[in-house]
Amino acid sequence: MYIIKVKGVAKIPDYVQLRDENFTLLAYFRVDRPDKSLEKIGLGDRTSYIMKIVEELPFGKIKEIEL
Repeated sequence: MYIIKVKGVAKIPDYVQLRDENFTLLAYFRVDRPDKSLEKIGLGDRTSYIMKIVEELPFGKIKEIEL
């Protein structure tokens, strides 16, 4: 799985994308509101782990993660 942090501009907030090994979009959520999107794809129990990675990840970088 891949994680990408996207910097928002003006009124658009910062977002996170989660993509699978084929780079298909699995989840797209605001940095400050991950819960509902992660629950929807079955990763609600991994929210704290994913958000820790998001905090450390620079904007615009792609990181491969194991879940």
